[in-house]
Amino acid sequence: MPAVISIAEALPPFQVGQERAVEFARELFSESFQDIERLLTVFQNGQIESRRFVRDIDWFRQDRSFKERNDAYIEASVELGQEAITRCLSNGSFLKRQVEYQEIDALFFVSTTGLATPSIDARIMNKLPFSPHTKRIPIWGLGCAGGAAGLSRAYEYCLAFPEAKVLVLSVELCSLTFQKNDRSKSNLVGISLFADGVSCALVCGDEVVGLHSARVPEIIATQSTLMPDSLDVMGWDIKNEGLYVVFSRDIPSIIENWLQPNVSAFLEGEGVKIEELRYFIAHPGGKKVLDAYAASLGIGREMIDISKDVLSEFGNMSSATILYVLKRHMELNPEAGAYGLAGALGPGFSSELLLMRWKE
Repeated sequence: MPAVISIAEALPPFQVGQERAVEFARELFSESFQDIERLLTVFQNGQIESRRFVRDIDWFRQDRSFKERNDAYIEASVELGQEAITRCLSNGSFLKRQVEYQEIDALFFVSTTGLATPSIDARIMNKLPFSPHTKRIPIWGLGCAGGAAGLSRAYEYCLAFPEAKVLVLSVELCSLTFQKNDRSKSNLVGISLFADGVSCALVCGDEVVGLHSARVPEIIATQSTLMPDSLDVMGWDIKNEGLYVVFSRDIPSIIENWLQPNVSAFLEGEGVKIEELRYFIAHPGGKKVLDAYAASLGIGREMIDISKDVLSEFGNMSSATILYVLKRHMELNPEAGAYGLAGALGPGFSSELLLMRWKE
């Protein structure tokens, strides 16, 4: 089965501690909410300690047009995307040798936090020596589920073309969507959670041999699920000034009621029980989301420790986050035969699930 062979990250340059983010939010929202101090507890309760941004926090104190923020998105996406790809193709922790750009058959580019046509993947291919025949598959609008969906689509590509080497590049610059003049509680919650992150994964088909230097997760099966009549749960409200976050407070309860039967049916179809899972590669949408995962699936809290660590160190980087989590699971070099379940939720409201098994 197709497998994830390598993963790497490119870290945005500005690290912002949560206390500094609290002060920024207090300055921004104190005139809008009489109970601002009570509302600011969302920053502490989220258990995020630091995040990365592509611009220093002072950059956000000024009003920025949609064009100015989107131009910053394109500039930083190309720069950090190149770095993540290069690191992924030369990551000695996972690879026996460097993979050349010309070897890549397809590039799936995943993002939801900016707009570009030509897409970011085309701009990167003008800077790195990919083959001009590399297939480009930009995926936009899947939000936090996008990284898992990108891996799923790459898996399907490699099933069809077992000799293929495919990249999944996720670039999410959530900070550039922050709306200085949006005085909604959803925006306050978004400012407390979201961050910038860039990651790239290399997925290879069965006929690609001799590349990986450690045990790697092969993808056994995937499942995409859309919840009917749930368009208002999560997403963007697109206005003249840019992207305004839509973030329902009901997400944790939706997870608890909807995710378990969804996961159980998926695993049952593959002949695997939840109790057989050794690793849960969960997109950490937030502390309450992770707690809802554990409660819904009845799994031990230790199975979400890595996701919690990523959330604490980096915040919610939308689609890129699950690749950060998967990388840290791969670094554990799990025993051959161990099962893992990767899962992420996104706009739609939707879920993306991948059943994985580590192989030599």
